[in-house]
Formats: sequence, structure tokens, C-alpha cells
Amino acid sequence: MNISIKNIKETDCICDALILPVTEGDSGLYNRLGSTTRDIIKKLFSKEFKGKQNEVLLVPAPEDIKPGRILLVGLGKKGEVSAEKVRQAGGKAAVHLRDMGMKRVALSTSVISSLKLSPITFIEGALLGLYTFKKYSTGKNNKAIDNIVILLKSSRELDNKLKWTKTVTSSVGFARDLINTPSNDMTPTHLAKAALALKRKNLSVKILGRRDAERLGMGAYLSVAKGSKEPPKFIVLEYKGAKNKQPLVLIGKSITFDSGGISLKPAEGMEKMKYDMAGGAAVLGIIRAASELRLPVNLIGILPATENLPGGSATRPGDIVKAITGKTVEIINTDAEGRLILADAIGYAKRFKPCAIIDIATLTGACSIALGNEAIAMMGNERELMDKIKKSADNTYERVWEMPLYDEYKEYLKSDVADIKNTGGKNGSLVTAAYFLNEFAEKTPWVHLDIAGTAWVEKDKPYIPKGASGIGVRLILDFIKEMS
Repeated sequence: MNISIKNIKETDCICDALILPVTEGDSGLYNRLGSTTRDIIKKLFSKEFKGKQNEVLLVPAPEDIKPGRILLVGLGKKGEVSAEKVRQAGGKAAVHLRDMGMKRVALSTSVISSLKLSPITFIEGALLGLYTFKKYSTGKNNKAIDNIVILLKSSRELDNKLKWTKTVTSSVGFARDLINTPSNDMTPTHLAKAALALKRKNLSVKILGRRDAERLGMGAYLSVAKGSKEPPKFIVLEYKGAKNKQPLVLIGKSITFDSGGISLKPAEGMEKMKYDMAGGAAVLGIIRAASELRLPVNLIGILPATENLPGGSATRPGDIVKAITGKTVEIINTDAEGRLILADAIGYAKRFKPCAIIDIATLTGACSIALGNEAIAMMGNERELMDKIKKSADNTYERVWEMPLYDEYKEYLKSDVADIKNTGGKNGSLVTAAYFLNEFAEKTPWVHLDIAGTAWVEKDKPYIPKGASGIGVRLILDFIKEMS
């Protein structure tokens, strides 16, 4: 898709549809477009359209202006318009126009700018909302927007914002593609190939196999892989964008299919367990964008990839394994496998002497029970780090909610036969899963983001189509931008 910024009048823009964002109840925002357009909008406001948030209405444009149609899109009440409402309106408008067969689209920016908000946020919502996953659909669908013109005077700042937005949203789409791909085509080997495809001058990729993991003592990670014939792949990416800076390590849970292992999950909904590698996909998306944007930071991405399946060689409840740090783990439930692979990934990450570790994981069903599908659960051992992530969560609307890590939770994980057990039972299971990881992070600054409730959406949202959300990509990239 071609996106350009042009300083031309709305009435002179040749396009299939001109998007006019409006606030609720205000029909006079575009009086300058001429009496005919003014009268049309005024008439629509009195009968068919109110300007409520995400309300859309497409009508033929009057003959005295060059756009073929006008799309009114509501931003809600003027005093309540936020960046998120602009983002949602962008997604809603773009999807509506695409579905109506529009190819060339223009955006009027005056109203959004008058509200002290960026029109690029509207474009961000549009690009995120236009994502589709049609890889396995045999039917033809040629509906697509080919061209978006932003009607505004160009500037270096605006150009940079647009470049950032295009790169970031493209990387969200990249992550969504990986997550939406079924597990027969997204094995650990496939995920490793996706990582290797990102290699470039400033980005190296290393793939560790089973024997490498055995040599390093990754008993927790390998215990999860034992039931599958698919070979595990411990994927390490290194992006160098700065000199003499400690790296930030990003770890993404990368279970390419999670059956629960011997502690088998219920059959209902198991087909969605292809998205248990959403954390790993997010990390790939983040590093992809950082490399393309040449961000002045050093990043390490770690994806401990494997399947979690039952089988004759699968790990059993009651087994004891030794992690890379030497800590022994009693496995109570093989469906609490994410924390096992992350434990070894955190232990491995310490060799890079990072400034901080952030792990992103679809870790617990308890996250959805606690927070529904609206927020990421966040826990960590570094207040400043968590506060910065909270700020980026507000910027991107990939919201986080902090949960406690009280010392008392250690008792929940106390084992009679090993250093620690991998689950403390149902009570407090969201936070005890994180506390398990805290035992391996120790004094290294660390934050855990549980995306189990937000990585997959069951119905279309204004800029998140049903399926993989790609959450975490925009959040962490904003955090990195603020950090650098």
C-alpha cells in the first residue's frame, strides 16, 4: 500500500473516498468545503448520523468536489476524544471502505489536528485494522485499499512518525501471521526459519538444537520437548544498534502447540493452542522493527521453541529436572510448561549481562480469569522498569495491570523433594507462575508480561481482526523508543 502526505485541499483530492472524522453532534466542522457539502452533512446529522465513536456512514460526494464519496467517521464527544479513539476510528473507517471496494482513499486531518492529536494515529489504526490472514483461503478476494493520502503539509517530524508507524504496524502483521499459522506449518523448525530470514548486517541469529541444550544443562526446557517428535529449537537473535551499551533481553514463550502434555487439556478450544507461541512471535516482530528502524539500542531475543505433546517419552507429573542454573524443579503439572522453558531462557539470558530482561508469554489461564481480555498482567522486580512499561502501555493502549509478587508466594511453590515445584495449585496461580520465574531472574532487573488473555481475540475489534492480536510489539517498541 502506498501512503503519502500531500498539502492539497479536500475538495481537490481525486480519490474514491474522502474520510471526514467528526465529533458527536457537530455538523459544522466542514463548512469550508462548500455549501453543497455543508448541506449534505447537516442533513445526515439530523437523520442518519450522530458522530458517535466508530460510527461510519458512506455517501456520494457532491459534484462540485473531486472525491467520489465522503465517509463520515465518528470520534465521539469532543471533550472525550483520545488517541485511542482516533486509532479505533482509523481501523473502523479503513475496514469499511475496503469492504465497500474503495481503492484510493484520502484523510482530512483538520479536526484531528485541532484536537491536539496526530493524524498518524488514525493511519496506525487503519493499517492495523486492514490486516487479513488469507493464506489458506482458496476463494479470491480482490478488495484492498491501494493508496491513502494524508491531506497535510509534510514535515520531517511527520515523515518520521509515518515511517515509524508503517514499520511497527508491518511488524505487528508479521507477528500475527506467525501466530495465525496452524501448528503443522509453524513447528519449532518453521519458527527458526522465520527468525533466520530476519538476518541482516546489524542482526545475527543463532539456533541451538537439542544437543546444544543438553550440553548447556537446559533440563527444564528439554523436559517440555520430550513428548514431541519435532526437534526443539532454542532461537537466539542479537541486534546491535549501539556501542558500549548493555543489551535488553526479550524472551518470548514459543510453544508452537500446547496440548498440555500428559496433563492433557480439554479438547474444546485446543485448536487455538497454536497461539501459545505468541510471545515468541512478538519478540521476532519487535526485533524485526528495531533492525529496520536502526534503533540505537542493543537487543537480545530468545525464543525457546518446542511443542508440548503427550507420548511414550513425555515428561510425567512427579518428574524432577535440573534447570540451566542448577536449580531442581519438581513437575507437578505438565501443562505448566511455559514457565519451565522460560526458566532456562532467563538463565541463559544472564550470560549477556543485560540491563534488564522482559519476558512475554501466554503463561496462565488465570490471567484471563483475573483480567478478561482487556489487559496484560505485569509483574517484576524492578519498579522503574515497570513504571516505564506502564507509560508505554498508556501510549499504545496495550494496557498492563500490575499484580503483586509477595514473598509469601514462595511457600506456594515449596517442594518436598526438589528446590521448587512448577505450580502451586489454583490459588494465586497467575502470580505464583510469575514468582516461579522470579526465582530464576533473581537480582537481574526483570519484568514478566502475561499476554494469555490478550494474545487472541474471539471477535473483530476496530483495529484488531478476529484471531491473533500481535500484542506486545507496539508496547515494547514504544518502551524501547522512550528508553533510547
